[in-house]
Amino acid sequence: MKLLRQRLSIIFILSLLQSALPSLAQQPNAKPQTGKSYSNSEPEKRPPTAAPQSPSPVTFTDSTASSGLTFKHNASPTSQKYLLESMGGGVAMFDYDNDGRLDLFFANGAKLTDPMPKDARPDKSEAQYWNRLYHQKADGTFEDVTEKAGVKGAGYSFGAAVGDYDNDGFQDLYVTGYGANILYHNNGDGTFKDVTKPAMVAASGWSTSAGWLDYNHDGRLDLFVCRYTVWDFELGSLYCGDQRPGMRAYCHPDNFKSLPNLLFKQNADGTFEDVSAASKIGEPGGKSLGVAFADFDNDGWTDIVVANDSVRQSLYRNNGDGTFEDVALPAGIGYDENGKTFAGMGIDAADYDEDGHIDIFITALSNETYPLYNNNGDGTFTYVTNTTGIGQITLLNSGWGAHFIDADNDGLRDLFVAQSHVLDTIEKTSSYLKYKQPPLLLRNTGKNFVNVSASAGASFNTAIAARGAAFGDLDNDGDVDVVIGITDGAPLVLRNNGSKNHWLGLTLIGTKANRNGLGARVTLTTAEGRKRIFEATTSGSYLSANDPRILAGLGTATRIKSLEIKWPGGKTQVVENPALDRYLTIKESAP
Repeated sequence: MKLLRQRLSIIFILSLLQSALPSLAQQPNAKPQTGKSYSNSEPEKRPPTAAPQSPSPVTFTDSTASSGLTFKHNASPTSQKYLLESMGGGVAMFDYDNDGRLDLFFANGAKLTDPMPKDARPDKSEAQYWNRLYHQKADGTFEDVTEKAGVKGAGYSFGAAVGDYDNDGFQDLYVTGYGANILYHNNGDGTFKDVTKPAMVAASGWSTSAGWLDYNHDGRLDLFVCRYTVWDFELGSLYCGDQRPGMRAYCHPDNFKSLPNLLFKQNADGTFEDVSAASKIGEPGGKSLGVAFADFDNDGWTDIVVANDSVRQSLYRNNGDGTFEDVALPAGIGYDENGKTFAGMGIDAADYDEDGHIDIFITALSNETYPLYNNNGDGTFTYVTNTTGIGQITLLNSGWGAHFIDADNDGLRDLFVAQSHVLDTIEKTSSYLKYKQPPLLLRNTGKNFVNVSASAGASFNTAIAARGAAFGDLDNDGDVDVVIGITDGAPLVLRNNGSKNHWLGLTLIGTKANRNGLGARVTLTTAEGRKRIFEATTSGSYLSANDPRILAGLGTATRIKSLEIKWPGGKTQVVENPALDRYLTIKESAP
């Protein structure tokens, strides 16, 4: 009996050695992995059947070469695979000099040594690492005005937020990053002044997206700042991924602790007060990347929805008393329909189905699909990714900047997504996932979304490493153009070639409300009685700021019955029978 047990033990040990031999043969010097990478959470699967393509009613032209832009994002990649390198950079569209043409701002990286000291500050002194501001000239080309404007920046920059915080009629700029956040006051003469310190809006740690809103209806814009993880160059040197040469990967955020977001309330003297704790939006746990503002419950107060990376999403309901309540769980947007987290990156909010309630769209990584939450109108949302066709289309995709746009002005809001996987090594570990991916255009049919990318222009068939994306009418012709930030590369400018459909553009000017009218809700009523809602905002997408003007596609309609504007604070103003196919400026009426 003893001899039998010995023989069985020998057989068991030999079987274990035999099962280990193949992997040992492949990795003779294998070492245990020390950190989780994004690829660890994406097991190899059989590629799904691709969703069928539909013809696009509109096309976009790549006008980057003719635009005059000379910017190239510099991620400063290192062998250490610092997570910073993989996630920039943002884009802002705004008319900084009030000449009626949108200008462009690009957030850039910084010089990283290989390796970096633990407490080192990324170096932005060399011109190739400067953030860049481009002024649009009358002929539609852009000129670099960075030095003249004084916006070269500091630290490793990521995002941009645009808003006229002091109500002087000129758009100001807030730039986020690692190592420095900067508030630039627009002097109105083509230059900006760094007022970060006196305004008291510097933020420690790693900031990503940010946005302006008037959450308390005092007529002054406040500032919301997303922060990502507790991170420094010592923590960031953690080895993640396969140990074989060339297989090191960017680490998953699960390896790092979360960092709470920030809310700065503007005081009457132009300084800001950190009310993150008092307003109850500062609880830890977020790992936030994208933010959008909208009145989701139609109570007249702007709420905040945040895309979080691989943890629960956040929906902060504005209580109207200076505080917020995170209602993501009872509202049903904390997780996907299976109760799982996902890599929330880009985000936007709009009423895509025209039921009078604002819905939420979030981008995620491959094998997760892009969540679309339909607002039920009772404080809850339904996960409709699969029933609207988005699930099958996006399963293999990874999205960053995103926005609801009416690409062809037919009156239905479509979806545009800038795409790329986070791992530049993903093709070494997956047989079907790609690092660079083409942009995605999803057409809203009124019943579901269909993929029209293949016929929307050559750029939709060209793979890029996209990150931030800004949306607006660059040439003032009544349709939405797109500028995509590409990590460690030149941006992509997509000009919308338009359609024969009618449109109406709106510029709002607040008097008692904030000058930009941010947070105002516009209800458009057609001659047939069809009602559509829009909200004024520059936020949404990822790390980026959009054209503040509202652009409404009208399809074949030749008349609008009325526009109702509900300004922040409750004042209602009505414009009857506005003219079409032009931009209108609506100023808040006197009490």
